[in-house]
Amino acid sequence: MNVHDSEKVANLLLHDGWESAREMDEADLLILNTCSIRDKAEHRLYSELGKLREWKQRAEGRSVGVAGCVAQQEGDALLRRFPHLDFVYGTHNLRRVPQMAAAAARGIRAAQTDESRSQERFDLPARHPSLIGESTGRAFVTVMEGCDMFCSFCIVPFTRGREISRVASEIVAESKDLVASGIREITLLGQTVNAYGRHDLRRATERAERAVGAASDLPSIDRRDSFAGLLQRLAAIPGLARLRYISPHPIFFDAELIRAHAEIEVLCPHIHLPLQSGSSRILERMRRRHTADDYRELVDRLRASRPDLAITTDLIVGFPGETDSDFAATLALVRDVAFADSYSFKYSPRPGTAAAGFEDAVPDAVAQARLEELQDLQRSLTLDAHRARVGETTEVLVEGPSRHGGTQLSGRDPFHRVVNFSAESETPPRAGSLIRVEIVDATPHSLIGAWKSDLAFAQRSTNVKMAAPLADERRAVFDS
Repeated sequence: MNVHDSEKVANLLLHDGWESAREMDEADLLILNTCSIRDKAEHRLYSELGKLREWKQRAEGRSVGVAGCVAQQEGDALLRRFPHLDFVYGTHNLRRVPQMAAAAARGIRAAQTDESRSQERFDLPARHPSLIGESTGRAFVTVMEGCDMFCSFCIVPFTRGREISRVASEIVAESKDLVASGIREITLLGQTVNAYGRHDLRRATERAERAVGAASDLPSIDRRDSFAGLLQRLAAIPGLARLRYISPHPIFFDAELIRAHAEIEVLCPHIHLPLQSGSSRILERMRRRHTADDYRELVDRLRASRPDLAITTDLIVGFPGETDSDFAATLALVRDVAFADSYSFKYSPRPGTAAAGFEDAVPDAVAQARLEELQDLQRSLTLDAHRARVGETTEVLVEGPSRHGGTQLSGRDPFHRVVNFSAESETPPRAGSLIRVEIVDATPHSLIGAWKSDLAFAQRSTNVKMAAPLADERRAVFDS
């Protein structure tokens, strides 16, 4: 979401006549887009702002802005703390950036952090021809913002506000324009993305009930604007090769959405499904509204619908009150599900959240040891899954040169796995193209592939399966 917000701001400024600078020292305007999920990111902002005092003083007319969740949280307190900071805007005020940047050039300092429940916050100009996105051939599309869950550890409802879903027809129109411009893969974004449309459906049901006076006489509710319905509408766009979404909440998977993973060909076989803890006791303390067994059952249902589904997750260790047995339950569930990968972190108390007041903190050394053990386990699981795919052929959306340098290129396959590959051709594939790559080796971080120009690309759907070993008899029987 933060990456896409940065793209939106860059797009607004391009439409306002600005040009993108290649280097910091060429720029007149620098904006820091911030995250406040963990305090480490917040502290990094303060460090960076301190360094930027000298950058601003080196040339006349330079301006500095701060955006995002820390901006929403701190507001004009940032202006008071950093005299060289020109403007601050929160998560609901992206559209005001060109005006704030123009005011900063005239010496006017300001903070804009008011919240908006209006659909106008999604009313942004079309993608500028000069905009360089996160990756050629791929694009993000916001479908909803905010969160109503109020998990005890999470600051998102305070910095992003309450849930608001975008009008489906506007999402479809934007996606059609992106595909027409050459985009092959679209990722739908939302804080709890699969909660999309739920309030609109509830209001439609209530209106229908009032109209007929009795629920038993309810007319059918149009579900095209449910999340699964939205996926169906987007999948029908000619030329769209891949469709993804991030990040869903486990409790908002209904039968329609689970079935979509079996029925929608362009819907990629990957879900990033945040877990946070494998202990039901800790999940209750986190206010996640599901148990560890609920999560296991959901995974079973998803894999019954799409057996080759790759699942990744988020995990927190050292949450207040977490015992050795709670952590052991997390390790067990990670092994059981066999996550393709995970993002894991030590708990970071955030101001204003319920958990910030919990007094039974886990010692940092204990939390660090648990984090290292969890990450060691995940590396092993990921490496096993990657090695199981050696010898297979997969479809890769080329992103560009690999970080390893040389002539190696990089891209992602339908399972969202990074594939670094050599290209045995005088005319290597271009960024944004879909190609077939043979997997020849594996690391815990990526698949290693080889591409040849004559490698068959006879079918759109992949013929590989992400390894997901069954860890117990119950799941083996279920999947049989």
